[in-house]
Amino acid sequence: MRIIAGSYRSRTLAAPPGMATRPTSDRLRETLFDVLAPRIEGAVFLDLYAGSGAVGIEALSRGAARVEFVERAPAALAVLRENLSKLGVTDGFRIHNRGVGGFLRLLKAGAEFDLVFLDPPYDAAREYAETLGSLGGDSAAALAPGALVIAEHRRKEKLDDRYGELARTRLLEQGDTALSFYAMSQIAV
Repeated sequence: MRIIAGSYRSRTLAAPPGMATRPTSDRLRETLFDVLAPRIEGAVFLDLYAGSGAVGIEALSRGAARVEFVERAPAALAVLRENLSKLGVTDGFRIHNRGVGGFLRLLKAGAEFDLVFLDPPYDAAREYAETLGSLGGDSAAALAPGALVIAEHRRKEKLDDRYGELARTRLLEQGDTALSFYAMSQIAV
């Protein structure tokens, strides 16, 4: 794995050993950040199920103001910290060593995340519904106006078009993987 663009361009990243963590491919990260390019500079980015941190580090490399990494697997946390250290990244991020559900329950209104990326283990299908449901419901106050929530998932795994107030606005498919983009729905008055 490598950083695609920005201040850490072409620098390599480590990945946790084994099959428990599935890093987002370079090609898919490039596609994701091509879409996010107009929104990334100065953004507050939330990387849920961060694994090696490749997506959040890419966001930092491309000018995100701050990245919050949420990961609880010890092997993934060690690699995430190693990747940040190896790149010399010392500020602009925070690592939360906890499960995503617990993290979202503790979020306070006003956190104002501009971009949220989630990539739970593919075999944990329930995590998608719980996380997206929380972001479209109880945790919605932590989203900035106009925020985007992006879920990486298996192409054959069909996510719902709505989770509470989150509505899918775009679906990109690449190989066996897909990216579903969600935004807060506009409520007609």
